[in-house]
Amino acid sequence: MDAGPANIGRLPRKERSELMSEEQPTAPAMPRIGDPAPAFTAITTQGEINFPADYKGKWVILFSHPADFTPVCTSEFMTFAMMEEELRAYNTELVGLSIDGLYSHIAWLRTIKEKMTFRGWSNVEVNFPLIEDITMHVATLYGMIMPGESSTKAARAVFFIDPKGIVRTILYYPQSMGRNFDEILRIIKALQTADAFGVATPADWQPGERVIVPTAGSCGVAKDRMEGAEEGVECVDWFFCTRPISLEEVEAAIRKA
Repeated sequence: MDAGPANIGRLPRKERSELMSEEQPTAPAMPRIGDPAPAFTAITTQGEINFPADYKGKWVILFSHPADFTPVCTSEFMTFAMMEEELRAYNTELVGLSIDGLYSHIAWLRTIKEKMTFRGWSNVEVNFPLIEDITMHVATLYGMIMPGESSTKAARAVFFIDPKGIVRTILYYPQSMGRNFDEILRIIKALQTADAFGVATPADWQPGERVIVPTAGSCGVAKDRMEGAEEGVECVDWFFCTRPISLEEVEAAIRKA
């Protein structure tokens, strides 16, 4: 029988499944939110790292970029470098990756320091590790290769990994678009605030704004909240209640330096 699209449905289930599997492209594997961050050992511009074991007890932003000596990536690395100390104040480390060799990385980072100017920044030194991944092992492990973009360059992926080595947030950007660094910092603060206070953060939340308290687990709690029995808690309806956490409280809870 001709196995064209019109006849696939007439094939026995096993043959149909095998044929469809052959025809469908395999999606790149990637960890999901809530998964342990895949472990690897890699050479970087700051020496060998064992990931995520070397970062136990710290938050990590693991991010990839398409290639060295490219303009969007250069602007991003300069921005990350300028943010590094601020991120460290929130117990967060940076680890970069591209499918380029170590010597290319070193030459590019020297060029950034010696020649590049962006947003008034110059003489910018990148001190966080940049992974050599010419075999694409790590990029494949984390699903950073997007065939629709390129099969030989990593997309602009960002993985937020918590102190227990668990993936908490994932962002992907196309090669043509630089990342939103205000959002990257906001995510770190929002994740840590949620953990510290047992709350959720609403759309566009910024530290100091009201947060969402967990939905009432019983009719009694819902009734008490709606009647204002919980101090500071305001409810629009039984399932949508907020409370204030000041900027000072947030900073005291999540800022480590």
